[in-house]
Amino acid sequence: MESLSTPDTAQDSEERAPRSPAATQHPHRLQGALFQPIGDEGRAELVERRLVDAITRGHLRAGERLPSESDLSRSLGVAPVTVREALLALRGRGLVVTKRGRNGGSFVADHADPLSFAREAVRTSSRLALRDLGAHYAAITGACVRLAARRADPTEAQQIRRRMERLDDLDAEMQRRLLDDVQIELVALSQSARLTREQMKLQAELSPYLRLVAHDHEDRRRQGTHLVAVIDAVEAADAEAAGERTELMVAETIDALIQLQSRIG
Repeated sequence: MESLSTPDTAQDSEERAPRSPAATQHPHRLQGALFQPIGDEGRAELVERRLVDAITRGHLRAGERLPSESDLSRSLGVAPVTVREALLALRGRGLVVTKRGRNGGSFVADHADPLSFAREAVRTSSRLALRDLGAHYAAITGACVRLAARRADPTEAQQIRRRMERLDDLDAEMQRRLLDDVQIELVALSQSARLTREQMKLQAELSPYLRLVAHDHEDRRRQGTHLVAVIDAVEAADAEAAGERTELMVAETIDALIQLQSRIG
């Protein structure tokens, strides 16, 4: 795996290293961030927290069927009884319902709306906490795109730009998913699997908030314009421009969340 840092004095030929699997594979946020093994810490409350995060952040949507208990236990590296205990707690909280019969299983409750969770989180958070959320996201993502600008081949950035050209042809939900995926794919061009996994987690955390402040087409297009500018900077190997544009995009998002907080508080 690539080192997390590359000396500024490295030659261009070294910085533009061959594409790694992280740069070529389409990221899958749910498998990458949600279903990584828990291991020895495999307590029911940790499984419960993983699933709650997936529901409240919109990766498991209302009405969606959860993997089976055996599949969850294998993915998370815990005993089936631990998964069963976590699902029982989720049913008690009204986030999951269980249906019997041939097409039965555990499903996300119809009223489990990630936007409602995000709106409540904004309402109850302090401005300092929201600023801290933005600072964390900007620090990690900004560093990642700077590294991508140093390492990526220009043709890789061009491929991502072609995906962005589809934005206006998609419905609102697919636009949001595309914007999230493009951000992750840009980070994947850093050729660091560790950083890409971290970005998947950050994107999962921020995505519901982005939905709150980008509720109409023009807002999503503005976010898309920021991302295209980052793509341009990565293609041009302009690390500082890539990082600065990312930080501007995050600052605008946090300012919009604070304005929203003043209206719903």
